[in-house]
Amino acid sequence: MVISSRLPSDDVPAFSDCFDPLDPNGNITVTFDINQWTQDGYVARVTIQNYYQYRHVDKSGWKLGWTWAYKEIILSMSGAFATKQGNCSSFKYPTTPHSCQKSPVIADLMPDALPENRTDDCCKGGVLAAWAINPSKSFSAFEMMVGNLGANPNVKAPLNLTLMAPGPGYTCGLVEETDPTVSCDVGGKRQLQAYKTWKSTCTYSSFVANQAPVCCVSLSTFYSPKITTCPTCSCGCREAETNAVSCIREGDPAPKSDSSDDDDDTDIVQCTDHMCPVRVHWDVMKNYFTHWKVKLTISSYNYKRNYTNWNVLVQHPGFNQNSKAYSFNSTMLPSFGVSVAGAVALFWGIEYYNNELVNADKDQLGSVSTQILLKKDLDSFTLGNGWALPRRLYFNGENCHMPPPDTFPMLPNGSSSLKPAHSFFILLSYLIFKALVN
Repeated sequence: MVISSRLPSDDVPAFSDCFDPLDPNGNITVTFDINQWTQDGYVARVTIQNYYQYRHVDKSGWKLGWTWAYKEIILSMSGAFATKQGNCSSFKYPTTPHSCQKSPVIADLMPDALPENRTDDCCKGGVLAAWAINPSKSFSAFEMMVGNLGANPNVKAPLNLTLMAPGPGYTCGLVEETDPTVSCDVGGKRQLQAYKTWKSTCTYSSFVANQAPVCCVSLSTFYSPKITTCPTCSCGCREAETNAVSCIREGDPAPKSDSSDDDDDTDIVQCTDHMCPVRVHWDVMKNYFTHWKVKLTISSYNYKRNYTNWNVLVQHPGFNQNSKAYSFNSTMLPSFGVSVAGAVALFWGIEYYNNELVNADKDQLGSVSTQILLKKDLDSFTLGNGWALPRRLYFNGENCHMPPPDTFPMLPNGSSSLKPAHSFFILLSYLIFKALVN
């Protein structure tokens, strides 16, 4: 069982902070396709594609930046916008350039953008779905006309690519020339090829993001009265650290929002021993002859934000068999060589029903839950030694703090498996009882 022992105060990054063994190929790929040359530059289509299986880009969306190799400027843009225009007074064009910044920062337009400002696959408010959940919404694109390169320009790829999605944590590689992108036209009957294509891949690290954990795990079972709570200080300690998140005592009202602090992404959570914005609870409910049942509950202690399009990833050997979630969407993911710890199942909400985990308030926590029925492998299933409890849990791509194994709920003394009665003996008992009554 892999258990992270990292506390928010640790200076040394855990292995999973820098590399995710459950999604080793995950990245966000940025592609620049030059599809047209102009008198002093080119027209490029820029695509941002999220290849992370379960890490999505949430509100307030992505921001993409770079530094021009020469003295390029952006003459016009559709499907996105540069956050600063810069000083364009020295450039003589019929219309004012869109941005003359040496290092522009680009943000996505909202879905209600005007038609004249749009382009294909644009305008999603910077939100990108996770690849395994909704591939059709996992990318966004915009077009820009680049100028000020002179006649017959010797174009060069942008430098120092940066990605905020929406906060820090992403590191982007060099923007390098690759094989030109090929697309389809005329209903797929004609292939079009870009003149030139540049690409860069950006990968996420919670260590680079320098953030405390956002979630923790608690456990309970039908065979033990003990409830294993989230470890103390899983996501910070109350007033023990100068960078601890703010908290509100249970039953107290949430603070009134200040419009001047709209860009402040600091969480305000309910005061608890774990101090996490989110808790995931795994409850082993029932043990049947051929199946066993679990209740999975995700609770929000965050007073400040809703978690839209949340997802939870669970690694457990029980998912090697067929399973069914009754109130969540689910899919199985490849285990990439870590199958010893169990198969990997991904759960997310049903649209318009429970795909939003709402914020907490003074009366109650935000909460979504489902029951999961898992088929047994009679050769491996056991309730002993914590087998029925998860090996690893992620919320929105972030590794949740697991309790240590020595605190797990244990079987009663003298019991090895609590195997359910065989249906034959249940039927026999019923017939004997019926005979005695008659």
